[in-house]
Formats: sequence, C-alpha cells, structure tokens
Amino acid sequence: MRRSFFYAAVTNDEDNAADGTFSAVCQGVDMTQLESARKGIVTEEMKASAAKEGVDAEYIRKGIEDGVIIITRNVKHKSIDALAVGKGLRTKVNANIGSSQDQADTTVELLKLKTAIEAGADAVMDLSTGGDVAAIRRMVMEQSTVPIGTVPVYQAAVNARKKGKSFVELTSDEFFEAIEEQAEEGVDFVTVHCGVTRSSVERIKKEGRIMGIVSRGGALTAEWMKFNKKENPLFDEYPRLLKIAKKYDMVISLGDGLRPGCLADATDRGQVHELITLGELASEAFKEGVQVMIEGPGHVPLDQIEANILLQKRLCHGAPFYVLGPLVTDIAPGYDHITSAIGGAIAASAGADFLCYVTPSEHLRLPTVEDVREGVIASRIAAHAGDVAKKAKGAMEADIRLAKARKALDWDEQIRLSIDPLKARAMREGSQPEDSSVCTMCGSLCAIKITK
Repeated sequence: MRRSFFYAAVTNDEDNAADGTFSAVCQGVDMTQLESARKGIVTEEMKASAAKEGVDAEYIRKGIEDGVIIITRNVKHKSIDALAVGKGLRTKVNANIGSSQDQADTTVELLKLKTAIEAGADAVMDLSTGGDVAAIRRMVMEQSTVPIGTVPVYQAAVNARKKGKSFVELTSDEFFEAIEEQAEEGVDFVTVHCGVTRSSVERIKKEGRIMGIVSRGGALTAEWMKFNKKENPLFDEYPRLLKIAKKYDMVISLGDGLRPGCLADATDRGQVHELITLGELASEAFKEGVQVMIEGPGHVPLDQIEANILLQKRLCHGAPFYVLGPLVTDIAPGYDHITSAIGGAIAASAGADFLCYVTPSEHLRLPTVEDVREGVIASRIAAHAGDVAKKAKGAMEADIRLAKARKALDWDEQIRLSIDPLKARAMREGSQPEDSSVCTMCGSLCAIKITK
C-alpha cells in the first residue's frame, strides 16, 4: 500500500492579505508558482509568459491556480525564460536529444541542442543513456536558452552500471537520489513513470498486447517490480517525489510508461488504467502546491485521437497534456516525423498543449542533427495547425500575413514569414524563373499575376 499522504504546512500571515500584501515568508523563494497563484500573486514569470503569449497576466495566474496551466522553470535555472504551457495558450513543441551506448559524442548532442532551438523548439529533453550522461546534461543545461527536461530513471540505470550491478538491484533511495541530483542542477521538468504499477502491468499482460511495454522507463520499472516483488517506488513513495519537486518548483511530467507502441494496442486497459492513476496522482501533487503535466500516447489511430485527449482532460481535471506524436500509422519508418505531425495536428486541435516531436529516425537509429531539425519543423507545423483550429491567439493572423504577401508576389516577405525560412529560401533560389515576379511552377501562367 502507498503511504498516507503528508501535507506540509506553509507559514502564512493571513492578516496581511486584507490590503493586498503578503508576509515575507509568503514571498520567499520556497513558494512555488502554484502557491503564489493561489495567493493571488502575479509573479515575474507569469508576467513574462503573459507578454509572450499575448494574454493578460491574470489569465496565466488563474490558469495556474486552476491547474490547467504550468510554468516550467526550476528556481535554480535562472539563465532561461519561463515557459507557460496549457489551456488557451500556443501549443508548445519539445525536442528530444541525447546520447546512446553506441553513440555518445557530446559535441554532436550540443549541436543538436543548438539546432533544435534555432528551429523553434520551446523545450528540449536530454535523454542521454551513453557516455558521461551527467556531464552531457550539465553542458546542455549551461548552453540551453529553453527549459530542459529529463528522465531521471536513465541516470539511475547508468549509476547502477557504474556500480557493477543490474538496474533491478537499485534501492528506492537510489531512484530518488537521481531525481534530487537533477533537480539540484536546475532541470525544469522530469518525466517519472509513477503510473507503472503492479496492477497496471498485470492488466497489460491479460490484455495480450502485440508490443507490450515500449517505454524505456516503463520497461525498467516493470522489471524492477518483477525482480523485487515490490511496488514501484515512485508510486509507493510519491510524497517523497513531491517534496523534491516542491523544493525546486520543478514540474512533474507524469509519464505514460504504458503508452501503446502500435495502433493495435491503443486505448487498451493498461493505458487507461495508468491514466486513471496519473489523474489521481496529479490531484495529490496539486494539493501539495506542485505543478504537473500528463504525458500521453504514443501510436493511435486517427479516429481515437480526439477521444484520448478528451479522456485525459476529464480524468486529469484539465491538467496540461504532453503527447508523443501521436503516430497515426506503423508502416512509415523513415517518415515518422510526418505520421506524428498528422496525429499532432489533430491532438493539438482537440486540446493537447505540448507536442513532443518525432524525427525521421524514429524506430531506426539515433537521430542526426538534420533529423532533429526536420522533427522540430514538422511538429511546429502540427502545433500551428492545431492552434488555428482551436483559435489560439495570433495563429490565424500569421496565416493571413503570409497570404497577403503571396497575393502581392512578395517573395522575400513570404520567406520571412514562413515557418522554415532557410528551406523556403533555398528552394526559391535553387530554381530561378525567367520572370522574377513568379516561380518556375507556373511562370507566365501564374494565376495571381494574371488576376492582378
């Protein structure tokens, strides 16, 4: 059984609230964005996020208070701007980078970081599992201008290897040591697979999935439970996790360790059971003043995407939803940035708040620098298409500006306003028409020039 939940007392001078002021304790550094929002305080991070989003700062504060918006910035990570994610805001895009046991070139990973940010990624996750993962993470933290996320269980697995033992031999203390280490370094959000429990794993076995567990963190956790005949430490000792997150105002990303790895496994009992658990854990974190977002699938048929989003929003009380893709077919290796962009656009239009990109390398190899760029651009297109559909502020206006430039045959302005100006300019310059006012597709038969 999971331990009884412990609610830490927060010192507060209620008498000072009458004139709109708060005690020095309330304004201290150990007050999270969520706690500040509940006190009616509009923080500098809320103001900056509101300015970026083109909304009122009070809208951000109220969204955080309600648990439908989060601000990702660890109190130790001062070198980046805070990022707001959630209801009524622009759909954000995350890029995954990181070494593997076969390829662990720090220089390449830092180049991927730079490329992802230049391509427009709003956040980056370092998922390194090879080489000196701690050193890679610290360098990524130092050089990033956007929030950084991690999966601490990977660090725990690497630590086990260094000690000459298997991952399943780790103690629960060693799980939490990896989380605390990364929080102290300034990591802004961590994916933790708290919903991978003995009962949810048992449901997957009874369901008879084709792919089983495809999440690395989920698979490691399931094997640890099987070997030790114990419950998942991140579930069993959840208050311990919340204490760490609260100390650094680090966002907990409740990971979908049982997400479907193929279309045939989508929306099954294991996935839904995990989602129910994540909703319950999100509520506990919310009560404790810890910000939370929920991770989602995965591989999902087109006709199930909207239902998945609605289910998550209902079960998790509107908490921001962070989705991988979703990929809408299994048969396109080498083009999975496209399959995920199709699903991502539908997910975003249905209410998903944060898209994790997928690169052309998915299922085939560690992504290259160019794969990272293509993945970010594809995901940004999906996010923007979703924003247009859900009428996010400024989304349709961006399309109207480009349409007007196209109508005016203003090629420089079209390129400047495009989502990937580098590629657009290279294509334009690589095929020059005789008449510079048109392109080589239509030439003198250009419909726009004719009607002008």
